Amino acid sequence: MSQTTVRTWDEFMEGVWRQNPVFVMVLGLCPALAVTVSAVNALSMGLATTFVLTCSCVLVSLLRKLIPKEVRIATYIVIIATFVTVVDYLIQAVSLALYDALGAFIQLIVVNCIILGRAEAHASKNPPFKAMVNALGMSLGFTIGLFALGAVREILGAGKLFGVALFGANFQPWVVMVLPPGGFFVLGMWLLVFAAVARRKQRKLAEVAQNA
Repeated sequence: MSQTTVRTWDEFMEGVWRQNPVFVMVLGLCPALAVTVSAVNALSMGLATTFVLTCSCVLVSLLRKLIPKEVRIATYIVIIATFVTVVDYLIQAVSLALYDALGAFIQLIVVNCIILGRAEAHASKNPPFKAMVNALGMSLGFTIGLFALGAVREILGAGKLFGVALFGANFQPWVVMVLPPGGFFVLGMWLLVFAAVARRKQRKLAEVAQNA
C-alpha cells in the first residue's frame, strides 16, 4: 500500500474513529439528541449533514485563495446555508413526513459547529480532494453516532428497528427512550463504551512500549 493511500485512509478514519464528532469531540449534540428517536430519522439527518459538509468543504477549498480572510467566516456561512437550502428542499420533495419529523433541525445544520469547524480548520487550508476525504470521514463518523443513538432508542423505546417489530406482543417499550431524557441516557452509555475502548487501547500501547 502506497504512502499516499495510507495518508488518505488515515485522513478518512480520523473523523470515523479517532476524532468521532459525537463520541470523542462531543459536537453536534443538538440534532444527535433531538432527532434520534428512530433509526430512519438518525440516518436521514446523517445523510443530510454529509451532503452539506462534503459540498461545503469542497467549495471552501476551491475558493480558499480567493476569499479574503476578513470575511472568511461570513463567506463560509453563506456557502453552508446555500447547501442547507438545497437539502431542505430535497427532503421536502422526497418525503413530507420525514421533513416534519426532522423539523427545524434541517435548517439548523447551518449552525452545526462540525461543519463550520471543518471549513475553518481544514478545508480552508487543504486542496479539494483532501478536504473532501476529511469531510466524508467526519460525516460518516457523525452518521454512525446518530445511528448508534437512534437504533438503541428505537429498539428499547418501540421494540422496532426501521419500523420492523423485533420482539413479541408481550414486550413492554421503555417509553423514556423516545423522550428527551432517553437521548441523554443512551449518549452517556455510548460515551462510556468509547472511553473504555480508548483506555484499553492506551494500556495495550503502554504494555508494548514497556516490552520493547
